[in-house]
Amino acid sequence: MSDHLDRRDLLKLGAAGLGLAAVGSVLGCRDDGARRAPRRALGPAPDESFYAPPMNVVRMGFVGVGLQGGAHVQNFLKIDGVEIKAICDIDVPRMEEVIGWVEADGRPRPAAYGRGETDFMRLCQTEKLDLVLTATPWEWHVPVCTSAMENDKHVATEVPAAYTIDDCWKLVEWAERHKKHCVMLENVNYGPTELLVLNMVRQGLFGEILHGEGGYLHDLRAIKFEDAHEGLWRRAHSMQRNGNLYPTHGLGPIANCMNINRGDRFDHLVSMSGPSRGLQQWAEEHYPAGSPERQERYALGDINVSLIKTSNGRTIYLNHDTNLPRPYSRIHLVQGTRGIFQGYPNRVHIEGRSPAHEWEPLEDYYQEFEHPLWRRLQEESEGARHGGMDFVEDWRLIQCLHQGTPTDMNVYDAAALSAVTPLSDWSVAHGSRPIEFPDFTRGKWRTYPELEIVS
Repeated sequence: MSDHLDRRDLLKLGAAGLGLAAVGSVLGCRDDGARRAPRRALGPAPDESFYAPPMNVVRMGFVGVGLQGGAHVQNFLKIDGVEIKAICDIDVPRMEEVIGWVEADGRPRPAAYGRGETDFMRLCQTEKLDLVLTATPWEWHVPVCTSAMENDKHVATEVPAAYTIDDCWKLVEWAERHKKHCVMLENVNYGPTELLVLNMVRQGLFGEILHGEGGYLHDLRAIKFEDAHEGLWRRAHSMQRNGNLYPTHGLGPIANCMNINRGDRFDHLVSMSGPSRGLQQWAEEHYPAGSPERQERYALGDINVSLIKTSNGRTIYLNHDTNLPRPYSRIHLVQGTRGIFQGYPNRVHIEGRSPAHEWEPLEDYYQEFEHPLWRRLQEESEGARHGGMDFVEDWRLIQCLHQGTPTDMNVYDAAALSAVTPLSDWSVAHGSRPIEFPDFTRGKWRTYPELEIVS
């Protein structure tokens, strides 16, 4: 193995079939000199945020029930008004284990779909479901989503929703054509700190929001090389792509605070990556001479930095750092004309309220500004993955479907946040040249209302 993987190697890493997007195709166009990502001629977007009729019971099917998908199943078993009707996974023993959880909860046995990588299509075609949730490797997100929507089902996908511009547009097109929800499950939007800060933003404590910073700074070397779970496929992406491969955890909460797609939108981006050293060094230190892992070469720079400008002139700094030794961080900075919040550690400064030129601990603000979702769900979310934010996310999605209201994150948000990956890939490959974001709402971002998540 030299600088690229052959088909057999891709199969080993779980990236075969659909393959990985190289720089020349991530934008879905052939013009490498273009500074504008391609558009689709879809006509106008809907005038109002999409909502479906209320449903008392949400019948669900799951595609991919590994660590994260299985955690979602456990969450939905605790939420009223949910029926788990079908489970799909190529790992049949794991699928049967998760089916056992449903039966142990006193529920009917879900239908099993484990005939191969595309058996989700049979699930979508034959099962009577309201919602399909996918927690598969990245390259399967769009195929599962489109199959669900064209078979009259709403869909929720783990992050990122897509990693080419063409696929971002495809999700938008399918959702509008079939009039279905297409929700990206950005769990960090529902973290207790993130919702607290959003509540403070909505109540005006920071004044006009002007700048944000976020990122995914997580030492994933051991995970990328493990012979299970994400190690079966995630490392392969690092061999073919160089940009911000995982932008949504850091960007999602910033986008909410800036009302992206609801009064503002991402306008353009510039991106640059540093050298690639971390994964090669890890392989040299953990595998014997002559092993295939020590022969691998990676396109992904260890650190990627992207800058985003919004249509209203706001600025966003976005960082991706997964191949080097470091403590975990998502940065999470929100700055306005009256104050600033900065995470890791969490601290805040509000002009006229904080001591001059000094930080205050964020804990001092929880009693007054804790988000109502966390006040309501703190006990129920205990023990759920990622500190409980996954449960809050899943509960909130079902609440929106029960009530027949727009979901907190819609298909335009899924496309806009996911588009950072191919746009950053293009910018890095072209000397950090700026590239414009597609306007997935086709101008409707000016009139769509802000999130109703804070009441």
